[in-house]
Formats: sequence, structure tokens, C-alpha cells
Amino acid sequence: MPDHVHLVGYPNQAAYDIAEFRKSIKAPVAKQALAHLEQHAPEWLPKVTHKRGSRTERLFWQSGGGHDRNLDQPRTLHAAIDYLHANPARAGLVAKPTDWEWSSAGWYHQQAQGPCVVHPLTESYLDR
Repeated sequence: MPDHVHLVGYPNQAAYDIAEFRKSIKAPVAKQALAHLEQHAPEWLPKVTHKRGSRTERLFWQSGGGHDRNLDQPRTLHAAIDYLHANPARAGLVAKPTDWEWSSAGWYHQQAQGPCVVHPLTESYLDR
């Protein structure tokens, strides 16, 4: 989506810290995105620049934890994936979910892999 990201992740370990997981993804993306804006679209910098007390900072991501949640049932996981796939079509960006190149929808429907690498869920997880 042009204004937000959805991600379904699967931890490699039984015990994990979702805040650390989120930080490991968001920090490098924000750094690269802000550097890109500085170089190619400095007119956007005021939109991501905020004052917090006496400090000025640039925030690429919206503040807060987002809508993180654990999906621990196959039915819930599949419903979430279906919702995410339909998002671009609901927003009127494409005619059908598989047309959105930045989605795994095409991969799930046996079409070509887009620019986002999809790692299939194991059958053992889906059958839990």
C-alpha cells in the first residue's frame, strides 16, 4: 500500500520479543527512506519532521506499536492473509488482488513471484 505496510512474520524461536523484531525491520527501512527523501524529495521532509520538546526528529513510521498480534490458529492466519491480499483492490489501486505487485497474492495463486520474497508456511504450522 502506498501509505502503510502489512507484514506476516513467523519467529524462528519459540520465545521472541516482538518489539525487537519490529525494530529490526523498521529501523533500517526508515534510515534508507529518510536518506532517499533527503536526496531525491527534500520537499517531503517537513511532513516527517516533528518537534518533541526541544528535540527535532524525523519519523518515517507512525508512532505507536501498530496492530501487532499473534495469529496462532490456521483459520485466523488465512483470514488475515486474505484481508491483506484484498487491501489494494479495496482501496481501488488495482482491479484484483493479484494485480498488486507488492503483495504475495500472486504467489499464493500460483502466479509469478513479485519483488517481495515469500517464504511458504509449513504444513505442520497450517495444521496446528
